Amino acid sequence: MRSIILLTLLLLVQTCSARAETVPVLGEAAAMNIVNAATTYARAHAAPGGAIAVVDAGGQLIAFARLDGSFPAASDIAIGKARTAAAFRKPTRVLEDLVNKGRVTMTTLAAVTFFTPLKGGVPLTVDAQVVGAIGVSGAASADQDDEIAQAAADAAAAHKTAAVAPVLQIDAAHVAAAFERGDALYDGAGFKVNASRRDGPGEAELHTCDTDIFYIQHGSANLVSGGNLVAPREVAAGELRAHSIKGGTARRIASGEVVIVPRGVPHWFEQVDAPFDYFVVKSTS
Repeated sequence: MRSIILLTLLLLVQTCSARAETVPVLGEAAAMNIVNAATTYARAHAAPGGAIAVVDAGGQLIAFARLDGSFPAASDIAIGKARTAAAFRKPTRVLEDLVNKGRVTMTTLAAVTFFTPLKGGVPLTVDAQVVGAIGVSGAASADQDDEIAQAAADAAAAHKTAAVAPVLQIDAAHVAAAFERGDALYDGAGFKVNASRRDGPGEAELHTCDTDIFYIQHGSANLVSGGNLVAPREVAAGELRAHSIKGGTARRIASGEVVIVPRGVPHWFEQVDAPFDYFVVKSTS
């Protein structure tokens, strides 16, 4: 039995390691900065028009701009170029060159609605990882489309624009509502924040991937940590639950205090003085 539990924990740790290998995310604010950089470059270099599209790593459109003077189809072509660059993880000029050199079988990919092997699509990277792509269409020439897209991508890489996330402010009404529902306030790459309320003791828990950081807002409770879960069961990857803990250390926690429970440490709210409200920051980094 002991060997089965150890094997289960080993598999969960491996699952944790795989999940921890996250990539930067291209947010809306960063995408708009890239569009603005492309727009500024296009105007500074006398482009007669141009549609500019920025997509995330999965090809979903995040930001878009269409300059005066752009021909009608430029919008769809720009989006297609961006999606193609994101999907193939390379500039679309490479794909156009392959087709022009005789790799005509690539044209069969026309059935894929986003496939646009025309100059003007460039991947966006952070620390050598593709986080999205930019596509430009409708400038003076295909070469200028490509020049504008590459200039914006270079500017983003130089300033690590794509790695910058906007400041997030959550108003008091949303926080109060989250406590009522027990909702997550934020769930992003590397960490998440929950607003939690307990009216009584809960199950014992062990997270193989998450460190829990508790900030107690109201109330008090007995928190047991360490020891061993009694009859543990897996409820999700990296998540174990049990009805209690054997051999742990009990401590009294109250409003205003912060408690940090490292990943892999069993913990259990054994007794709660309701109402018991607390924030939980779950860190996977």
